[in-house]
Order: sequence, then C-alpha cells, then structure tokens
Amino acid sequence: MKLKDAAATLALGRKLAKALKPGDVVTLSGELSAGKTTLVRGLLAGLGYAGEVPSPSFAIVQPYESLSPPVWHVDLYRIDNPSDLDELGLEEICGDGVLIVEWPEHTGRDAWPHALALSLAVAEDGTRALTAEVPTAWEGRWPPR
Repeated sequence: MKLKDAAATLALGRKLAKALKPGDVVTLSGELSAGKTTLVRGLLAGLGYAGEVPSPSFAIVQPYESLSPPVWHVDLYRIDNPSDLDELGLEEICGDGVLIVEWPEHTGRDAWPHALALSLAVAEDGTRALTAEVPTAWEGRWPPR
C-alpha cells in the first residue's frame, strides 16, 4: 500500500482505529521518520483522542486508558535485550486493551506472533510503502475500510 503523505498516514490510522478490538496487538516497523508515530496519531484520533501524541521513545510506554478500547503505545527503540520486555508488564495489558508497538524487532519476532505487523519504508519520492503481515485474527479487518 502506498501512502502519499502524512495526511494519508493519519487517515489510515483513523481507519485502523475502527477495526481494533480488545486484545489486539499492532506492531510498527520502519526506519526513523518513516511515519510510525504519525500512524499512531491517526489511530488515537480515530478513537477520539484529541491531545498531543508524543513518541514514547523515552517513556517507553504511553498509556491512553480513557479510550475505548484502552491503548498502550510502546516504543522499544531503547530496549536492548528481549528479557527487558518482562519488566514492562505488557502481557497483562493485552487482554483488556490494544497494544501498539513501535520497533518490535528489538525484542524478536516471537514476542507477538498474533500481531498485525505493519512496516513502513520511505521511497525516494517521499511516499511511504506500507506492507502488512496479516494473522488469522485480522482476516476481514485488514485492510481497514
């Protein structure tokens, strides 16, 4: 899927929000400035969040518990060891809310085998190419409408 600009990335995030349900995990991969956090901003806006959406690079986990479903935005860029993931308590979150994980490759592919795995790549013309690995749980929900 091609995303022409930041507005298209935000729009995709808003559509994705409509497909989410408790227990979902969405992983976002791509180089720095590929549009991962922009996609999350659109997703949160689609769920009704009107505040600022910072990249959680330093906080690692940014909760949005007032949303329905609640969302936890996670940035694993600073995680060096997959065992560090245990200390974040993300497993408890997954049942009640939605987990959005940037940089999932920092913990290995096995951390979220049932996640909708999205990857963004920047083309020379500045557009973004989005690819998706769609697990069985997401069939019929991806691509979002």
